[in-house]
Amino acid sequence: MMRINHTPFRLSLLLLALSSGAAHAQRGSAVVDTLAVSQGDSTRASSSNWLLALLKKIARRSDDSLTTADDASGDEDGASESSMMTRRVFTSRKDSLAYESARSSAERSSGYRVVVDIFAHQLYVIDGSDTLHAAPVATAMNATLTYGGRSWRFETPRGVRRVLSKDKDPIWTPPEWHYAEVALENQLKLKTLLRGQTVRLRDGTRLTTRGDEVGIIAPGEKEFVPLVLDEHVVFDNTIFVPPAGTKHRSIQGELGHFRLALGDGYQLHGTPYTNSIGAAVTHGCIRLRDEDIEWLFDNVPVGTRVYLY
Repeated sequence: MMRINHTPFRLSLLLLALSSGAAHAQRGSAVVDTLAVSQGDSTRASSSNWLLALLKKIARRSDDSLTTADDASGDEDGASESSMMTRRVFTSRKDSLAYESARSSAERSSGYRVVVDIFAHQLYVIDGSDTLHAAPVATAMNATLTYGGRSWRFETPRGVRRVLSKDKDPIWTPPEWHYAEVALENQLKLKTLLRGQTVRLRDGTRLTTRGDEVGIIAPGEKEFVPLVLDEHVVFDNTIFVPPAGTKHRSIQGELGHFRLALGDGYQLHGTPYTNSIGAAVTHGCIRLRDEDIEWLFDNVPVGTRVYLY
């Protein structure tokens, strides 16, 4: 069995900014290619380990990476100093107009609300015209993962949402894209394990589920042995996606101590990876430091509007 511990969720993407002698011109441009690896590409991927390691470092440092055009002129009026210093980049004219619409909606908002400036990586809690709390945040990496014929887009959505629920010490159920990431990073195949299904491994061991646990039955034995909970299920160069609802599909601590749900899987939550705050590194959620997410948990009621632009 190959052991892979649960680690910070990093996407091995090709984030190479093409530069030239005009890189310092007023209207620079960046090009982002998606690293697309199918299950049959293991040979090629194995020969690129050094490159993947470099790309991971670039991905962790990346900021608003998916761009074809940018607005280098800054805001024309009334913008905060933080926003004025933020380089905004857009995929298209349509994307730019969507940003302007979302920002305008946030600027016209009133009452008690949360406002998130995605480009500036800043969150504000505002009551009327008073800012009650400001905090740096981590936002989405704006990138696409393609693996095994499927694609996942990682971006923080613009627009208006509401706080639908709040909970303490949340447990995270990793989506399938998490396992695709691990498979990509470790040159593994990917297979979903269904509840009650038995998979016979190469050495005759049987991989199966009993109740809410995933485990194995050794060749010639009848005893079911549960697998270690904090490790991925990897056998025969394959990572198995545990069934939803099992202990092996639940990870505690990755979302910090508090969570405010915004719907469709998007959340405001804490993180054990505090060095990611202030960067574009998430899969769509908004990460905050422990003290900031705790303040939101205590002071932002369910139903509060959240403006994102």
